[in-house]
Amino acid sequence: MKKRVMGWMRCATGEETTRRMRAWFGRLPGRWFQAEERAQLRRILPNLFGYHLLQLGDYYSKESLSSSRIPHCIVQDPHVRLDPPPGERLRNVLRGLPDWLPIAGDSIDVVIMPHTLEFTQDPHQVLREVDRVLIPEGHVVVLGFNPWSPWMLWRLALGWRGRPPWCGHFIRPARLKDWLQLLGFDIVQCEHYFYRPPLRHRGLMHRLRFLERLGRRWWPVFGAGYVVLAKKRVIGLTPIENRWRARRPSLAGVGLAGNSRLGDPGLGNPQREHTD
Repeated sequence: MKKRVMGWMRCATGEETTRRMRAWFGRLPGRWFQAEERAQLRRILPNLFGYHLLQLGDYYSKESLSSSRIPHCIVQDPHVRLDPPPGERLRNVLRGLPDWLPIAGDSIDVVIMPHTLEFTQDPHQVLREVDRVLIPEGHVVVLGFNPWSPWMLWRLALGWRGRPPWCGHFIRPARLKDWLQLLGFDIVQCEHYFYRPPLRHRGLMHRLRFLERLGRRWWPVFGAGYVVLAKKRVIGLTPIENRWRARRPSLAGVGLAGNSRLGDPGLGNPQREHTD
């Protein structure tokens, strides 16, 4: 029964979903939800360092990246216009799909995914691409909608109409963490936020602000949104230099050759070259 109900919730793929998501984030309750997500990023991003930051998805303002100390920030947007209107400057935008990124492997320090997985056909492939482009010990920040929050009622009522964000594929934080750990990531932290219902009435939303305090204290896992910070694990390698030198005690030839070989990662296995 659950699979049948979830099967009705299918968002239109492509530019239409992106446009409607931007419109949702531009009005209540999306605008206040976005403000809470910016607060989460302002808390996380100043502690992440590197040279290149990549954001997958362009659903709302780039002001969310202003708190990052990384100098080069790129936003992936498959629908960006490469010929902007006169007077509009082309930003650092990457035109491409999140499941096949035109980026070299081991080149990105931080990847931010604001609701990227909810609106893609293959979230596993997107995560594999993130793992590929991240450097060792690089970080990924995933922002998602919590399927087990009170927002589930709105999702059941509106998701079958194909209205974003309700028609998206909401992923449980526990499942997301399992996927990341299978890829070799260490989960650094997971936080939930936004405990008010998704109402459009401004006055009523103001009066329900006390739910934020109660939710963080008494039922934190039922927040409408969550953020997961994970770090790409470095697989430990067993050093072979000492064992190789032990076979040839002569320091004259083997020591110098061994140092030069080990210092150049483009050359093959030094043990194999010596035995050959």
